[in-house]
Amino acid sequence: MDSAGQDINLNSPNKGLLSDSMTDVPVDTGVAARTPAVEGLTEAEEEELRAELTKVEEEIVTLRQVLAAKERHCGELKRRLGLSTLGELKQNLSRSWHDVQVSNAYKKTQETLSQAGQKTSAALSTVGSAISRKLGDMRNSATFKSFEDRVGTIKSKVVGDRENGSDNLPSSAGSGDKPLSDPAPF
Repeated sequence: MDSAGQDINLNSPNKGLLSDSMTDVPVDTGVAARTPAVEGLTEAEEEELRAELTKVEEEIVTLRQVLAAKERHCGELKRRLGLSTLGELKQNLSRSWHDVQVSNAYKKTQETLSQAGQKTSAALSTVGSAISRKLGDMRNSATFKSFEDRVGTIKSKVVGDRENGSDNLPSSAGSGDKPLSDPAPF
């Protein structure tokens, strides 16, 4: 390929290939000659600076062409070695993750979170034990035993009535002629 027709745009998907519409635009020396000279420069100094500018611009174009050729050659070598962009990305991510894991900040954070987890676990265990102990104390209290006895009595009445063939719950009026006694509050 002709080096003068190479794409020098590094972000281009067609690196190394120039379209007819994309070319380097050299400085128009005719326009530059028409602009007034910077004060304090003689015509000879101005001409010398313009020549140097042209030379530097040509070197930049040459360096861009060399860089594009090197990038193509690098891509070709990677292709021949079977290295893909995805493989390189995976390798870079793996290396970066490893670097993060061996960093002091990561180690300190991991240690702190581990300690926090252990303390939280111990605290929850203590709270669980306390709740269990309180429920056990409450179950052994006289109030709970009285409540349990009343629930047992009501259950036996309900279940006993169903076993005798009556699916109805006892009515609040009872048998009709006996008034119900007012039960004591729980």
